[in-house]
Amino acid sequence: MHKRFSETRIGILGGGQLGRMLIQAGIDYNLNIAILDPDPDAPCRGLTSHFTSGNLTDFETVYRFGKDCDLLTIEIENVNVEALKKLQDEGKEVYPQPEIISLIQDKIAQKQFYKDHNIPTAPFEIVNNAADVRAMKNWIPMVNKLAREGYDGRGVRVINTPDQLEKAFNAKGLIEKFIDFDKEISVIVAQNKSGEIKSFPVVELVFHPEYNLVEYLFSPADIASDIATKAKATAEYVIKTLEMTGLLSVEMFIISEGEVLVNEIAPRTHNSGHQTIEGNITSQFEQHWRSILDMPLGDTEIVIPTAMVNLLGEEGYNGVARYKGINEVLAIKGTHVHLYGKRFTRPFRKMGHVTITDRDIENLKAKVKFIKKTLKVIS
Repeated sequence: MHKRFSETRIGILGGGQLGRMLIQAGIDYNLNIAILDPDPDAPCRGLTSHFTSGNLTDFETVYRFGKDCDLLTIEIENVNVEALKKLQDEGKEVYPQPEIISLIQDKIAQKQFYKDHNIPTAPFEIVNNAADVRAMKNWIPMVNKLAREGYDGRGVRVINTPDQLEKAFNAKGLIEKFIDFDKEISVIVAQNKSGEIKSFPVVELVFHPEYNLVEYLFSPADIASDIATKAKATAEYVIKTLEMTGLLSVEMFIISEGEVLVNEIAPRTHNSGHQTIEGNITSQFEQHWRSILDMPLGDTEIVIPTAMVNLLGEEGYNGVARYKGINEVLAIKGTHVHLYGKRFTRPFRKMGHVTITDRDIENLKAKVKFIKKTLKVIS
């Protein structure tokens, strides 16, 4: 870039925890960041003097916000793409590119992209309603996904038995063969405007069995080196094929034959990369800035093994958030608590995360169990 970074007005669509951590990383480069979010009390509200409350899916709102920016990026995919396309046509830089955001917004288009480019993924069929899903009962066990507006575990239902067909979405989407996987993993990869590509080491994910949210993860993943190499190569192939500028999370399954299948991708910073703040030389948030500002990409090497535990609102609690057990957790060597600044909790809302660092993997696992048992978000 020819301008100083502080002279570039950067707009982020979305002011949640990802935007908050992007701002925190951007402070090191003295970035001039503006935020658009529908919640007037969003987590980013107090971290920038340029905060606008408005609808991310409304054309005029996004367009007006973007007119005052030089460069636009996202922390959530559910945004008005047509406004971003118009802004791009008028000379604004938009990363990830609007056509990629549009692709990710539609899970059917996303799966077709995998198929068209020989990216390994689970078999799937397009369905228009619940009746179509019921007609495919021979696919059981299967996963029913909404085509659009599924986010943070919403829009995904696992159907294991015929009586669970009543859970099928009565809307357009797809069904996938349920994959009998060994592990779920993620690779975060970045590509800058000059075409440099760099990926982070593979992490191992453990999901909540009902709400399809990451409960915790380990970095690095406990997998064979050849599988790790294959997973990183797959992620790099995906971002290169997309011709995308920015940061991409690629979630994958490892199946018994040692193959990897792509599950879903997200063109932004991601929950599976939070541990990079403490655990890697460059965090995913800094890498995002490096990629869209066309800096050299940062070193992704692991400094120390880490785990990350999501802090989710406890069942049965709605109201002003309180953090039971936080002092006990803070007393543990190697723990780093990140609270997202959300005033109100509700069941399974992401309220923060804890990163744990430890060179002994068994100690790391023990600390994860203690934190899950001890630190509760209540009201």
